[in-house]
Amino acid sequence: MKAIVYDRYGSPDVLRLEEIPRPEIGDDDVLVRVHAASVNSWDWDLVTGTPVLFRFWGLLRPKHKVPGADIAGRVEAVGKNVTRFRPGDEVFGDLCQCGWGGFAEYARAAESALTPKPAGMTFEQAAALPQAGAMALQGLRDEGGLRPAQKVLINGAGGGVGTLAIQIATSLGAEVTGVDRTEKLETMRSAGAAEVIDYTKEDFTAGGKTYDLILDAAAHRSMFDYARALNRGGTYVMLGGSIGRIFQLLLVGPWISRSEQKKMRLMPAKANHDLAALGELFQAGKLSPVIDRCFPLDEVPDALRYFGEGRARGKIVITV
Repeated sequence: MKAIVYDRYGSPDVLRLEEIPRPEIGDDDVLVRVHAASVNSWDWDLVTGTPVLFRFWGLLRPKHKVPGADIAGRVEAVGKNVTRFRPGDEVFGDLCQCGWGGFAEYARAAESALTPKPAGMTFEQAAALPQAGAMALQGLRDEGGLRPAQKVLINGAGGGVGTLAIQIATSLGAEVTGVDRTEKLETMRSAGAAEVIDYTKEDFTAGGKTYDLILDAAAHRSMFDYARALNRGGTYVMLGGSIGRIFQLLLVGPWISRSEQKKMRLMPAKANHDLAALGELFQAGKLSPVIDRCFPLDEVPDALRYFGEGRARGKIVITV
């Protein structure tokens, strides 16, 4: 099969297209013929080896030779213990906990990593959902405790996670403000944001407005700035960020939570958590992944470069 492989950390230039053997599956595994995959920040981190925490999968050289986590495709074969799927089924899921390998014509997945693809959803749409959708849903509903009529601010709302978070928050009855750069303002409005803020022109933490929930997909500001923009009893949820920002949250977050009665939380992402709920929102017409561009498999290095520029509006998808 054709696959994107790499054997050292670095820029997207380290990636190359090669012919390699199809993955062998075990008794509890599923072999998927990949029709589409998508690019996530974890793919960037895995390829570049930064932050160093991502070298858990190989300190000096990558352990997993084929990157790519989010996939959608058809079941090609199943192990003898697999009961939920059979060849021909259309599925999607996140492979980050079962060996990665999504940027290829075939991928091995644990049965538990896959969810049936809803009828009417394209493979490209399905591939755009697993990581970004799960993070948005968990951040808003599980960690944020979002309730109807609350005022929610989503920082980094024009990207893959953010555009899904806008739609999910709106479907739950929230009033959403989206924050991102100038060229993403219309994307945020189209996704359903009632108000948009251009962070290159306005500091949302300094304007005096406050929110019940801040979902942060960018994490570029001080925790004290975020706390200032929260209502008393409000919640801040960080989906990810630099090591410095994460440490700051872990150090000062508990103090802010106690002294100001404002919850400051770092979300522990759960891969493939409640993907069925995302499918239900799609079928109800309340959720549709925003796809900026599609790249063919042999252009994955270009897709990663485009992702690294930070200008993608919504998701970047790989068609296989």
